[in-house]
Amino acid sequence: MSSSTGKTRDVYIVFGGSGFVGRHIVEQLLERGDAVSVFDIVQKYHDTPFYTGDITEEETVADALRKSGATCIFHTVSPPHGMQDPALYWRVNVDGTRTIVAAAQSSGVRKLVFTSSAGLVFNGGDLVNVDERTPPPEKAMDAYNESKARAEELVLSANGVKGLLTVSLRPAGIFGPGDRQGTAGFYDVWKRGQTHWQIGDNTNLFDWTYVGNVAHAHLLAADKLDQPAPVDSMSEEELSELAASYLPPVTLTTGSHRIPTSEARPLGPYVEPPPNAEQLEANWRNPDYKPSSARETRKSRFDQFSAGALQHASTSPFQVAGQAFFITNGEPVYFWDYARSIYHRFDKHYGTESYKKKPIVMSNTVGLILAHAAEWWGWLSGKQPAFTVYRVKLVCKHKWHNIEKARRVLGYEPIVDLDEGMRRTVDAYVQWIDANPAKA
Repeated sequence: MSSSTGKTRDVYIVFGGSGFVGRHIVEQLLERGDAVSVFDIVQKYHDTPFYTGDITEEETVADALRKSGATCIFHTVSPPHGMQDPALYWRVNVDGTRTIVAAAQSSGVRKLVFTSSAGLVFNGGDLVNVDERTPPPEKAMDAYNESKARAEELVLSANGVKGLLTVSLRPAGIFGPGDRQGTAGFYDVWKRGQTHWQIGDNTNLFDWTYVGNVAHAHLLAADKLDQPAPVDSMSEEELSELAASYLPPVTLTTGSHRIPTSEARPLGPYVEPPPNAEQLEANWRNPDYKPSSARETRKSRFDQFSAGALQHASTSPFQVAGQAFFITNGEPVYFWDYARSIYHRFDKHYGTESYKKKPIVMSNTVGLILAHAAEWWGWLSGKQPAFTVYRVKLVCKHKWHNIEKARRVLGYEPIVDLDEGMRRTVDAYVQWIDANPAKA
């Protein structure tokens, strides 16, 4: 299949295309008129060719690749986080990924885009603006993240082997229509009337990513996977200038981002205000104000796109193939602010007022003690605890990621903001509850 530019267009197959992220990838491919099929264990939709089977069986996978004519694979298959079955995670995420890679190589598939997880670098402590150089912890937080890290290793190490190009995307805190995990958890808390409970002091920033943005990033990665890096012919000086070029802040939700300067700023309390106080405030209030001199973009030596980092990098961070990319909405928020926004939207739908309850704040320490007790009781009773040490650490720690690499290399920018994403998410979940009351 050729495009209007004469370039051969890819034929896509989405492993896990009936699932949450996979379905959104399928929808975006269909919207732009691409040829796409789905491989999954359950057929939920009937608008694409469908193949069913076990992703750990190489011949089954290879047969689907041959019949579909796929030139590009999106691999989104994974059991949901939080299950108490390490063997299942290893079988699906590691053995299944190994099988898909082998089948792709034997079938002559050119591209593989893998859905990894930002959680694979979470070590139980604060993650503040971390980039892709951050390694996974020596001991993973749980079986899910351990298996995701190992699967990503398999994918990236396969890059360039037998003609296969690979890339790994690490989305954080995915939410959106079709979410039956995170949003379901918030709904259960709201339904039980427990929205006033809070663990931690809510000063930790947390990354959330709308599923449509995640799918958008996957398509960008696939499109650019076999394109030569635009910097291949650049000199070191040109490369440094490109890396230092200005990237505007992500303001999709807020609509603006102002940095106070010596010439434009809001004024605080003064014994004697500066002589040009009125002009300073007028400049700050003027949305069209331009400073008298440009603010220079500077990078420290610790930045991944600084001249020193580029010089010592083992591979060019500007290439797509063989790389991992964090994908987020680029607008981290306080964890419980997001939760309460979801609760409030359920309130609006059902005419309740849970937001009026006074918050009961439990410290991080108390939360961990109770979580340990819940896990101990779960072990004794054989039941899976809903309250775990991992979840307490997750909601109490800074966990946000630097997406400069995705923006510079993939050209990624979030297309749906947090507020609109939450509206779509809750609307879709309420519709699902109304259609499936027994499952809610």
